[in-house]
Amino acid sequence: MKVGALLTSAGINIGLCILFLSFYSVLRKQPQNVKVYFGRRIAEQHKRLRGAFILERFVPSPSWIVRSLQCTEDEILSTAGLDAVVFNRVLVFSIRIFSLAAILCLFGVLPLNYFGQDMRHERIPSASLETFTIGNMKEKSIWLWVHCVVLYIISGVACFLLYMEYKRIARLRLLHLVRTTSKHSHFTVLVRGIPKSTHESFNSAVESFFTTYHAPSYLSHQVVYKVGKLQKIVTGAKKVYRKFKHFKGTTVDQTCRSVTYRCCLCGVSSNSFQLLPTEEQERGKPCVKNSNLNLPAEECAAAFVFFKTRYAALIVSKILQTSNPMKWVTSLAPEPKDMYWSNLWLPYKQLWIRRIATLLGSIVFMFIFLVPVTFIQGLTQLEQLQQRLPFLKGLLKGKIMTQLVTGYLPSVILQIFLYTVPPTMMMFATLEGPISHSERKKSACCKVLYFTIWNVFFVNVLSGSAINQLNALSRPKDIPMELARAIPLQATFFTTYVLTSGWASLSSQVMQLFGLIWNFVRKYILRMKEDSDWVLSFPYHTELPKVLLFGLLGFTCSVLAPLILPFLLLYFFLAYIVYRNQFINVYCTRYDTGGLYWPVAYNATIFSLVLTQIICLGVFGLKESPVAAGFTVPLIIITLLFNQYCRMRLLPLFRTFPAQVLIDMDREDEQSGRMEQIHEGLHSAYCQSTDTESADDISLEKVPAISTTDEDGSGSSGEPSGKESVGQPVTDLSHPTLKGLPVDRLRRAVRSLGFMIGLQKRGVSA
Repeated sequence: MKVGALLTSAGINIGLCILFLSFYSVLRKQPQNVKVYFGRRIAEQHKRLRGAFILERFVPSPSWIVRSLQCTEDEILSTAGLDAVVFNRVLVFSIRIFSLAAILCLFGVLPLNYFGQDMRHERIPSASLETFTIGNMKEKSIWLWVHCVVLYIISGVACFLLYMEYKRIARLRLLHLVRTTSKHSHFTVLVRGIPKSTHESFNSAVESFFTTYHAPSYLSHQVVYKVGKLQKIVTGAKKVYRKFKHFKGTTVDQTCRSVTYRCCLCGVSSNSFQLLPTEEQERGKPCVKNSNLNLPAEECAAAFVFFKTRYAALIVSKILQTSNPMKWVTSLAPEPKDMYWSNLWLPYKQLWIRRIATLLGSIVFMFIFLVPVTFIQGLTQLEQLQQRLPFLKGLLKGKIMTQLVTGYLPSVILQIFLYTVPPTMMMFATLEGPISHSERKKSACCKVLYFTIWNVFFVNVLSGSAINQLNALSRPKDIPMELARAIPLQATFFTTYVLTSGWASLSSQVMQLFGLIWNFVRKYILRMKEDSDWVLSFPYHTELPKVLLFGLLGFTCSVLAPLILPFLLLYFFLAYIVYRNQFINVYCTRYDTGGLYWPVAYNATIFSLVLTQIICLGVFGLKESPVAAGFTVPLIIITLLFNQYCRMRLLPLFRTFPAQVLIDMDREDEQSGRMEQIHEGLHSAYCQSTDTESADDISLEKVPAISTTDEDGSGSSGEPSGKESVGQPVTDLSHPTLKGLPVDRLRRAVRSLGFMIGLQKRGVSA
């Protein structure tokens, strides 16, 4: 690939990024898109926002960037949880290490690569990108020691930053544990694999077992029931009835008439509802509140067991209960909102079969994905592509068409195919049988990470240098040398992949294209009303693997092909701004793993470092530099020893909770008298079908107008939707991005003008 093709790809992606970000800064100001771009904040306020036609709404502005940079880590922790902080720290680590790598490699390694051969250099736009890689260095060159020194510096600084981030996040995890004093999951143990007996039920078996072996700390228990579809329908009907019951006594215009309108798609006439008299409403109202349907419920071989202290629950969850490890299996229960109830009904003995099946399915899916990857790599090699498809020779003669096909099209096609990976891996993760939503998403995150590293990196490298040489996978001992030969050749593809998959995906992320389209369809085509529950959670299973993959590309190409570093560094800077904005405004955190994504990110980074060192060892061997190769071997050993130290020193804090902290929390709760209150709420927290009113079912009359602070610091307040009642103060909630707009005054002025125009028309007609 020529430098001109790379510049063509960079120009296209820079133009798309600027266009999308400009559209975003305008679309986020429109009142009809508030639910898309401020979903988390609207879900907290439960209010509708007002807007007005003002020119500022249609002018791009960088205020959202300023607000994103001003947001502190404590704000992210309080609004989005510890997982969001972990994701943010991964980006900070990437910015720091690749800023150092860019300075060292662009000013120290890149000139040596470019002038590595005694040759006549062409103009830079016409030069091949391979002249900027280590492949352009002479064999037995004395300057290869510079590459080895830079590799040592990058590896050492990366390990130091990793250790500091590990300690920081471990401290935040302990602080997060101490702050959540009333978490019900700390007192609850989930028991699975309860042995079935013909003499007693699961309920009696659980009570008998724990009163016999854990009597001092046992509090109570609750068996899990397999709820049928009929029970789900009845529970949903009760919730709907409670919502309708809130409108009882509300003043409504009794002279309401039906309104006939045309459906926007099919054109069929549709009538709105007609308000019945109060007598007919009371006569036809079913008594749902007092209806107790004795529906059959099947007991499952699982139960929630509640203990008196956190320490007792932790001990029971970690020890082996019986001599048969497949029976009475205990683990700390997830939070009630995090429970994935459907998988609790699965037999525990069936889980290992499911895990093997999903592993085989993931492997088969990986090999099926080799077909599009091999085709995509053919686009980067025009000679082989023209030999296989002769009719393309005429199309590929043009310079612009050649640059477009080699520099932009392959990464775009690969990105389109990669959109099918996260839903597939999420399906595999669900089939494994996780008992919580967070565990399910974390499992999908690991699967997507393994898949992208294998298919985007290894398959592209091993099959890209020669499409027909896939048999390299059958010789594991030759893989390091194959990687050493192929990485410099495929660095150009990875650079364009960063441009297409990185920059373009960030633009799509901040634009929320799917949410924007669905919001338009929901409002203007389906005519659906606003739904306060329509708020997305952050897709860690798609975004974290993408960031870690770019980190892998940055480490492996930093010394070998440093031209990728400026584009990669710009991606991380843009990602730092975009994702902070999404955490603040868009995504709502329903459940949190407590920072368990950090070990995943740490392991991926250590793997990237070791892989980089092995590839550099192979490159130094190919270049016949025994000094550089000899000094690389101790670096690999030191990195592995550092990894082992971190696993022994810090990783246990992410696997379990320290007993010292839990005992101190138990003593503090007992002294303050909070322990009894926590015990009373355990049963209701893990109730499968509760009929009590939730926080979302509060009557509209009890919801006050809450004063809030908008994004730019201006105060705003909300009002209940519906008809304004006489005598009540009317508060006005301006748009979050428009500072201090007199929306209420403008609205009254427009109404006055409309009234005057109406009077004038009546006078003319008279």
